[in-house]
Amino acid sequence: MTSAESSSTTEPAVEIAITDPSAPTPDISALRIEIDQLDADILRLIKRRTEVSQQIGAIRRSEGGPRIVLAREQAVLARFRELGPEGRELGMMLLRLGRGRLGRA
Repeated sequence: MTSAESSSTTEPAVEIAITDPSAPTPDISALRIEIDQLDADILRLIKRRTEVSQQIGAIRRSEGGPRIVLAREQAVLARFRELGPEGRELGMMLLRLGRGRLGRA
């Protein structure tokens, strides 16, 4: 059984590549191109996530619901916990993009 098979089925496996010192060095330019593409994908997804979150908030408020649902926000933050403290910060930034800062109407 591989480590990916033994991990929880609800969370994607995280694989860490061990670099073979005798392997050829990857081309930095190619890796930077890949990073640029990943950044573009991340930005596109964050923008879409923000739109969806704002739509949910508008529907919830129009139905007389609260501006935020704490249990839902905690569940979102829990997904980012595997990234450590920075993951929590990232989750908080995504939440703020969707609903705005707390304390503001």
